[in-house]
Amino acid sequence: MNAIIVEDLVKRFGRFTAVENVSFEVAAGQVTAVLGPNGAGKTTTIEILEGFQAPTAGTVRVLGADPRTAGRAWRARIGLVLQATSLDAQLTVAEALSLFGTLYPDPRRVGEVLDVIDLDADARTRIGALSGGQRRRVDLGIAIIGQPEMLFLDEPTTGLDPEARRRLWSVIENLTAGGTTVLLTTHYLDEAQHLAGRVIVLADGRVVADAAPDQLRAMGGVPVISYRLPAAAPALPAALAEYVDGSQLVLPSADVTADLALLVGWARQNHVDLTGLEVAPPSLEDAYLALTANGKELCHD
Repeated sequence: MNAIIVEDLVKRFGRFTAVENVSFEVAAGQVTAVLGPNGAGKTTTIEILEGFQAPTAGTVRVLGADPRTAGRAWRARIGLVLQATSLDAQLTVAEALSLFGTLYPDPRRVGEVLDVIDLDADARTRIGALSGGQRRRVDLGIAIIGQPEMLFLDEPTTGLDPEARRRLWSVIENLTAGGTTVLLTTHYLDEAQHLAGRVIVLADGRVVADAAPDQLRAMGGVPVISYRLPAAAPALPAALAEYVDGSQLVLPSADVTADLALLVGWARQNHVDLTGLEVAPPSLEDAYLALTANGKELCHD
């Protein structure tokens, strides 16, 4: 069952095309990350899915309904964490959650939400006295108090320190473990890799990749062999020596087996210990930069 279906989505603002023929589906219960540089069309796409904008062309369904025409009952089934919010600084955390809970037909108990977002101890703390990370957890608490089936998270951890980011990650993981579908936009590639089972990359208003994080990494180029040479090490074979920077061998390898055989043969001949040798796939950052720079379309089912 799909929570989101997008078919041939187009959005134009006058002569400018922000989204062009975008199609994808999100399975229920899945965490999907949408990545892309500024101007790629991700915010426009998300706002259409949330019902804030109308598409120029194409079809969009979220939880089986058109977001632009769906009624209040549909809105009670989704939750939103926007890039920025403005809550009354004088409200306590519990008061804010209780207030927003009245907007839903079957809200979670405030105590339950406080536990989920790990703010039990701050229930009576005023919003204005919270740290940035705590405020983002309040935003998330407001988004989930209506027990949404679908949760949109628009750059939820931007500006947070590493500890606050990871605490929020834990909250999101707990929600998805309970079956909530999550569509996440983020500029943090480690966040996408940690949370998402699937990554959609947009560039120039088009989908240029749609794959699991590990599949996406493979799109960034070839594996890399790295090895720190010991002091006074014998000269490497010419085919390897050109990839030495100082005492570090960093070899992009299109044929890992052949290159490792050459390196191992050299080590055996010269009695060199290869402890510390690493073979790693391209990083998610390598793949992301390659895809968004080239704009080529690479999609895996």
